[in-house]
Amino acid sequence: MKKAFVFLVLTMAFSYGLKAQDSFDPDVLLGDARTLILDGKYIEGRKIAFRALSQYPDYADILILVGRSYAWEGKNDSASIYLERAIIASPGYVDGYSAYLDNLSWAEQYAQADVVLAKAKDNLGTPLPNELRYKESRLLYYKEEYTEAYQIAEDLFEKKYKNEDLLDYMQTLQRLRRNNAVGVTYDYDSFQGDISPWNTFSLYGRTRTKLTGTLIARVTQSSRYDANGTLFELDAYPSLGKKAYAYVNIGGSGASFFPEFRFGTSIYFNLPKAWELEGGFRYLQFSETTYIYTTSLGKYVGNWWFNLRGNLIPGTGNSLGTSANLQARYYFKTGEDYFSIQLSTGVSPDEETRDPTQLLNSYRARVGYQQLLTSRFMIYGFTGYSRDELGPDRFRNNLNLSLGAEYRF
Repeated sequence: MKKAFVFLVLTMAFSYGLKAQDSFDPDVLLGDARTLILDGKYIEGRKIAFRALSQYPDYADILILVGRSYAWEGKNDSASIYLERAIIASPGYVDGYSAYLDNLSWAEQYAQADVVLAKAKDNLGTPLPNELRYKESRLLYYKEEYTEAYQIAEDLFEKKYKNEDLLDYMQTLQRLRRNNAVGVTYDYDSFQGDISPWNTFSLYGRTRTKLTGTLIARVTQSSRYDANGTLFELDAYPSLGKKAYAYVNIGGSGASFFPEFRFGTSIYFNLPKAWELEGGFRYLQFSETTYIYTTSLGKYVGNWWFNLRGNLIPGTGNSLGTSANLQARYYFKTGEDYFSIQLSTGVSPDEETRDPTQLLNSYRARVGYQQLLTSRFMIYGFTGYSRDELGPDRFRNNLNLSLGAEYRF
């Protein structure tokens, strides 16, 4: 009996010694583990996290950290185990659902993501916190339910939800939405008595197909130089995956002041941190053939979108023409209501109404506003002033007014 008592005392003392030897502050271990994991040292970081979990198995922040570390490695099934534990341990904690939805979206496990989203609504109520509503919109985007995804994103934008990718994401959704439309535009160009004004009307129709993405057919009728001419064009924006899309344009005309044939193509890449990069090529057949190489860099910052475009125009011999365009837009209530300002030098490769070879240079300023009046009807107006260099000490001033309307169905 005495021996048994001594053995029991020694066992308890040994256990207490082990416990004392491994006493720690879990918050400190969480910090240490996070530092290693964010530095890409996943295994070392998880060892520290597992030590903390051995005594605090329901510590949600540690469970989420371990789950995210597996997700970042592409080990989505392992990540789900710990993220499931996290929302069970703390069903009212937003971060657990946020991490879980990220992991399931990356793994393309959309059915399971719907289940987690339903749990979030049960435990957190509706409407969900903005962070989770954004995840819900992204989930709809991954399932190609673009209109529903856009409606949530638009509401978040109106409520000034802070996310640097939101406006960029909304523009992507707007491009992908399956909407049909017809529109009309009118351009008036006055040259202050140097030559008679130009009057240009355009009629276009827009739809969307799986092959071409957004598809736009446009007919432009213009009167200038005491003559009339018609330009026919077709634009397409095929998708190249979730992070890229293309632009293709083809057109032609029998009028001397329009290109006999034009072709253009660009590829746009959606980069992290709401950046967009484009590179492309344009071919214009006027009286002479013009080749233009173009590139642009865009950035979304809050409600602003900035875009800087540069163009190279090889000439005869070793000559090389250049042009540049800086554009900024400020978006208001939705991703389609904006004020814009544009400053440029040279001739844009997408300005099909001018022959680049006929101008030595052009300096332009332009402002405009676009407003979506209803879900179906949009109007816009732009005005600009340019000073075109036609030859040595020979300039022509141009005041431009553009008006347009679009109906969607």
